[in-house]
Amino acid sequence: MVGAYARLVEKRSLPRTAAFFDLDKTVIAKSSTLTFSKSFYQGGLISRRAALRTAYIQFVFLAGGADHDQMERMREYLSALCKGWNVQQVKEIVAETLHDLIDPIIYDEAASLIEEHHTAGRDVVIVSTSGAEVVEPIGELLGADRVVATRMVVGDDGCFTGEVEYYAYGPTKAEAIKELAASEGYDLSRCYAYSDSATDVPMLESVGHPYAVNPDRALRREALAREWPVLTFDRPVRLKQRLPAFSMPPRPALVAAAAVGAAAATAGLVWYVSRRPGRRARRAQESFARI
Repeated sequence: MVGAYARLVEKRSLPRTAAFFDLDKTVIAKSSTLTFSKSFYQGGLISRRAALRTAYIQFVFLAGGADHDQMERMREYLSALCKGWNVQQVKEIVAETLHDLIDPIIYDEAASLIEEHHTAGRDVVIVSTSGAEVVEPIGELLGADRVVATRMVVGDDGCFTGEVEYYAYGPTKAEAIKELAASEGYDLSRCYAYSDSATDVPMLESVGHPYAVNPDRALRREALAREWPVLTFDRPVRLKQRLPAFSMPPRPALVAAAAVGAAAATAGLVWYVSRRPGRRARRAQESFARI
């Protein structure tokens, strides 16, 4: 890539270094899980009311993101809501809809940076709070070398148990990066990291080259205080245009974690609206009550 974003990446190859990318609003223009609400509604997994709430939280997410307390409550809600969902049913829903949802929303700037990091000899690692079974196929399509993502427990009956095996969020992302550095020999002082959210400050500060991408207000303040570069990605590109050889992974690879993210999104609206100050909050609460 020729341009400002290409110049951000050093051209010399450094042994055992990596670039760590958050996914939602950093590599793709939306949440990788919130957009599944319509598909899950059509598949009978969630109610119409839950689908409408999830659509609204997608708007909230794009407008300002979620803070630490909201994310923790999402995890609790997610566990309760998904308990008993049949994984095979969700596999089929995700396999049928992932192409249409992901194809148009890859940021061209992010895809170019991924290419540049590979050219410079660095591994590319996607680090996302979304479910592993959704993040992994997306990472594969993007050419990522590794993926760190949330994992849910599936019981012997093929259904969610309601437990979270691993939650890739906040400090746990930084811990995962440090563990990868130890096992892969990455020199973190020479590594890069990209995120849009203040909840990823631990991940960003664990590397020598942190970047705030489309940052929320809290991360923008933090980036300015720490003199971290701030990037704006605003050119979503259809995946087939960016990657002409694009093809969907086989259905078994597309497992149910997307449903987990959609469930979490359903919960997030209530907490966000309750925290909004002033007349906007009251209007949002009134609108939400009518759903």
